[in-house]
Amino acid sequence: MGFIDFTNPDACKWYQGKLQALIDMGADSFKTDFGERIPTGDVVYFDGSNPEKMHNYYAFLYNKVTFEVLERNFGSHNSALFACSATAGCQRFPVHRGRDPYSTFEAMAETLHGGMSLALSRFGYWAHDIGGFEGKPGPALFKRWIAFGLFSSHSRLHGRGSFWVPWLIDEIGEADKVLKHFVRTKHSLMPYLYSRAIEMHKTGGPMLQEPFPEYPNDPIAWSLDMQYFLSDSLLVAPVFNAKGEVQYYLPKGDWYGILDGKVRTGGGYVTEEHSFFSLPVLLHPGSAIFCSLGEDKENVVYDWSKGVKLLIIRVKGMDMTVRIADHEKPGELKVVVQVRDGPDGVTVEVVDGKLNGSMDIAVVNKDIIDGNTLHLKDGQTKVTIKLK
Repeated sequence: MGFIDFTNPDACKWYQGKLQALIDMGADSFKTDFGERIPTGDVVYFDGSNPEKMHNYYAFLYNKVTFEVLERNFGSHNSALFACSATAGCQRFPVHRGRDPYSTFEAMAETLHGGMSLALSRFGYWAHDIGGFEGKPGPALFKRWIAFGLFSSHSRLHGRGSFWVPWLIDEIGEADKVLKHFVRTKHSLMPYLYSRAIEMHKTGGPMLQEPFPEYPNDPIAWSLDMQYFLSDSLLVAPVFNAKGEVQYYLPKGDWYGILDGKVRTGGGYVTEEHSFFSLPVLLHPGSAIFCSLGEDKENVVYDWSKGVKLLIIRVKGMDMTVRIADHEKPGELKVVVQVRDGPDGVTVEVVDGKLNGSMDIAVVNKDIIDGNTLHLKDGQTKVTIKLK
């Protein structure tokens, strides 16, 4: 096997020329596979680098050289590769993935453990092989992994030795429907996900977050490794078995299930059973997120400020900012909304930008005097929601 010497400027230029030729044919991203099994024996680098030290640093140069080509062609806010190996500093070259797990429920759980470790190193975005890679997943595993995979920052189907698509995995055809359901669900959450992705990019924080940084004074939160936060507002507890049984821990407060519309009261463990079309995805106490009400969920890029609903899970004295990104200007925000709890109720105010049309507002853990949902009319910028 040959290795490109990325310490040699001429080698970098040659390699980038090969990538550019592929972009000219229509490619818009690259998977920087391998990069971790770099020899340290009889190796001489162009710049005289120490082979032992280069073993890890090679992944940085490999991804850097590749990412530079993407940025030149697509811009700094519209470039992504799919990296397999990484080292310190590779956070600036997203996206990274967990590689080649076995097709078992145990490996599915281990995949989450790996993602949590990566997130603690402040890697912002993460994906994994839905269904595993080694072996062939059964229908139940594949459908559970679809749900887990679509509630990751990036999602992809992958496999080895066969063409892994839902209609070939599940003979009864249910996996097709499960995939469609969760793809559309993720697309409907783009007003939340993309705005949080921008924030993570600015702060260096990860989209996948462990529970303990959010609840450092809760001793149970430090040992939780079967659930996670998707950014800072959604708690996700994947189902790691065919039957659908899941046990997860909720700190104190009200938690709202965005898939089933039910409120859970925290302060201990919760045990539930979920179909293949569901899993616990809960809105954090004191949070607010936007989701899309539009019918077109086929596309991930649409006007995220049009036809939206603001879900608020109220806690006393809450004061938070909710944002919607601009779908036409990558990296920029289009709307900024302030949510404040006060003596007169919950006030929602558009403090910057403008929504494209009206907005529905729901305080999901409290009854609203005028009904379950309040409607903010087109052009209206502020409303106070009276609670019973």
